[in-house]
Amino acid sequence: MRTPDPRPRTPPVRTPDPGPRTPINFRIVPVGDCAVSIEFANEISLEVNSLVRGLELSLMERPLHGMVETVPSYRALLVSYDPLLVSMDDLIGALSGLIGQLRPGHSLPGRRITIPVCYSREFGLDLDAVAERHALPVEEVIRLHTDGDYLVYFIGFTPGLPYLGGLPGRLAIPRLQSPRAGVPAGSVGIGGDQCVIYPVESPGGFHIVGRTPLRLYDPAGDPLVLLRPGDHIRFAPISEKEFEEIKKRG
Repeated sequence: MRTPDPRPRTPPVRTPDPGPRTPINFRIVPVGDCAVSIEFANEISLEVNSLVRGLELSLMERPLHGMVETVPSYRALLVSYDPLLVSMDDLIGALSGLIGQLRPGHSLPGRRITIPVCYSREFGLDLDAVAERHALPVEEVIRLHTDGDYLVYFIGFTPGLPYLGGLPGRLAIPRLQSPRAGVPAGSVGIGGDQCVIYPVESPGGFHIVGRTPLRLYDPAGDPLVLLRPGDHIRFAPISEKEFEEIKKRG
């Protein structure tokens, strides 16, 4: 969840003015009596998610009266508000005006982060099954997975869990028919054309191909979560020994 942050932030990347604006298709849907959801196209794509992140940044730069917090997803932004301070109609009007002013490229610049992953059989619980399904050697599955350039679309499900796009098409695979009751923290999973990293032990239906020693969520840390929407992720293979060494360093 995101609330307006008064601290200095990294300046957004702004592209040159492209000229006349292309109308943005969206709809604003009430969610209970103290939130609305701004929904863009019904698809998972970089273009749609860029609109979500651009709108959230605009609200961070110029918080609307009565706004409480924002929560982004693949294609929508949830905006909660205090109905004692602003009416839903007034909020929707202000949001509609703000969306009309969005420009391509108006978003925080994504960081480039390398995530070390151990692809051993101990950690890659489904590595053999993924290789068998695609008729690939395990080594090729690992190579394809580490060749991907992944984008953090949003954080959700559990604290700090990133939903990543960019999984190579040759590794696309349906999620598990029966989700696991407990997936170890740090597990790297794939499902559909997505990739995730489990920050804490939790249920999950993604195929687990490896594990990272990094802590994606630290309730005592600053920041609490390692990744944020817009970050670009690359995975780097490490040995079990390197895994333990990194984990010990915290």
